[in-house]
Amino acid sequence: MLDLTSVDLLDAFTQELKLCKLKPDEHVVVLSEPTSRGDYVAAAFGAAKACGAHVIAATVPGGNPSPSDSTRTGAGPGLSAVLGDTAAQDLLKAADLVVDLTREGFIHAPLQQEIMRTGTRILFVCDAPDVLIRNLPKPEDKAEVLKGVNLLRSASVMRVTSESGTDLTVELPGSKPEFQVGFADDPGRWDHWPSTMVLCWPRFSEGRIVLSEGDILLPFKEYVRQPVTLEIAGGNIEKVSGGAEAHLLNTFFDDADDEWGRSLSHMGWGLMRTADWFATALYGKEELMGMDARAFAGNFLWSTGPHPVLERESYAHVDIAMRGCTVSVDDQEVVTAGRLVDF
Repeated sequence: MLDLTSVDLLDAFTQELKLCKLKPDEHVVVLSEPTSRGDYVAAAFGAAKACGAHVIAATVPGGNPSPSDSTRTGAGPGLSAVLGDTAAQDLLKAADLVVDLTREGFIHAPLQQEIMRTGTRILFVCDAPDVLIRNLPKPEDKAEVLKGVNLLRSASVMRVTSESGTDLTVELPGSKPEFQVGFADDPGRWDHWPSTMVLCWPRFSEGRIVLSEGDILLPFKEYVRQPVTLEIAGGNIEKVSGGAEAHLLNTFFDDADDEWGRSLSHMGWGLMRTADWFATALYGKEELMGMDARAFAGNFLWSTGPHPVLERESYAHVDIAMRGCTVSVDDQEVVTAGRLVDF
């Protein structure tokens, strides 16, 4: 882990806001809650000023509606304080750029879509300082992720296989291919620093997913210790079998009591070559969102719960990052045995 100073953070946030194409005289809102990192608030504020922008730092009360936010990972409606405060909502809608430093943000929230429809772009930041700096995006990353998005848009089927036994077939028509690139440079754009990935929300998938030792379960931020087999039918998890992690997942889904908890949500592959697979093991759980695992170059990332294409709102959002998979789009391999393919 790097020994960083406030100057390092200011420099990184300034580079990041320039990637977001922040212009002089644009309006920036730095959104935080009481538990947000004060050094991030200061760095974002200073970076916006360095870019010549008008900036307001807004701190709102923390806390999300139940269930408890420890297992939500951004699913659901977002911060209660903003949901119930039209003045706060109007402030965010009036901004050109919102730097969201809250714990969970509004990642899957209808309100976030409403804010972005006004043209506001949103940058979500929630990882340790050296994770941000190590994974600072580059301008050319956008062309690479868009290449993957365009491939998904023109294809019919994605297939995911592995030596461990994964064999999943995914229908792509209507799956709303998207990306994260680590900066929000287009009007009405949300993005997450750090993140470089291609993803989509398929309507239908079928087959088997086998988690291997060392794959990562999020939000638990735990590595799989014994293989887990998940049988998928019609886009739903019909059966989970295996060791301790299989029991963990089954218990989580049962306790969530969420009708969409066992339904597959977004899936895709990571392209963040600077990501460290073992970062999840080297930091306290409160220090990380876990983007090293989610965006790791050559991973296969899939999730359960909320699904904007099928208009499913769910709190039972689990992300699972896998290594060693082969991902093909129609007949084109984009990942071979966990390694990115140049296509």
